[in-house]
Amino acid sequence: MAESEEFLFMEKCKGVNGIDKIVLRQGRGISVEIYLYGAHVTSWKNDGEELLFMSSKTNFKPPKPIRGGIPICFPQFSDMGNLDKHGFARNKFWSIDDDPPSFPAMPSHKAFVDLILKPSGEDLRIWPHSYEFRLRIILGPGGDLMFTSRIKNTNTDGKPFSFKFAFHTYFSVSDISEVRVEGLETLDYLDNLKNRDHYTEQGDSIMFESEIDKIYLDTPSKIAIIDHGQKKTLVLKKEGLPDAVVWNPWEKKAKSLVDFGDDEYKTMLCVEAAAIEKSIVLKPGEEWQGKMDLMVNFSSYSSGYLDPKSAVL
Repeated sequence: MAESEEFLFMEKCKGVNGIDKIVLRQGRGISVEIYLYGAHVTSWKNDGEELLFMSSKTNFKPPKPIRGGIPICFPQFSDMGNLDKHGFARNKFWSIDDDPPSFPAMPSHKAFVDLILKPSGEDLRIWPHSYEFRLRIILGPGGDLMFTSRIKNTNTDGKPFSFKFAFHTYFSVSDISEVRVEGLETLDYLDNLKNRDHYTEQGDSIMFESEIDKIYLDTPSKIAIIDHGQKKTLVLKKEGLPDAVVWNPWEKKAKSLVDFGDDEYKTMLCVEAAAIEKSIVLKPGEEWQGKMDLMVNFSSYSSGYLDPKSAVL
């Protein structure tokens, strides 16, 4: 049998504690792992290098959330509502979608999975709205990781609903002191460390010397995370997600988190594609779509090339 016939682009198997997971592969050390618990991406490798941070303290024990990777925040972000922090999508078991919506034909995109979340009776008591949350995750042949989320209001009582959303991505970095973020300069933001008051970012790029927890508003479609220590640039490209969160707990907060190592703040940074300031409102039958693409450039270490406006065509 030829190698191409043997190669598995998508495989369902068991992960930690027997939880079902999906593995997407593209060869040459390119892979993604997605747990059906939370539709949670826990690994993204390109050329064998892990690009996402996972805390050594996370325990993969539902109903607790998984710390690290890419949690999905829906229908609430943080404590901005009456639900548990970040909503419930990250704490639910998703299903493989047997009847996904149509997507443009892309023959090179063979490594993908379609997932779906619908409310249970218990969910409806907590958040009394009917919805379909469909998520397609694609691993491109070059290692790009692509997400398309589609959320539809399926209420039969004629009522609209509103929600907030975020891909809460934890990037792995060499040393937080060697990292800078470009693309958020001069933007307005809400500072979660200062009662979510409004401020305006100063300076050319964001660098890190202490705890940060900011929601940047009306952000550009591309953001670059430049890791000087590993000479790599991670690029986040988004659509339908106007805001961006930047978070690192730093030393004191890290020690207060039971599922986070005391020194792990040094090797992670959250940059999150989000819709937070203005809630998304859907009438019955309406559907919202949000997209996020992640890509990495290795050994591409010049200021012009690393500009987020030119890092991705």
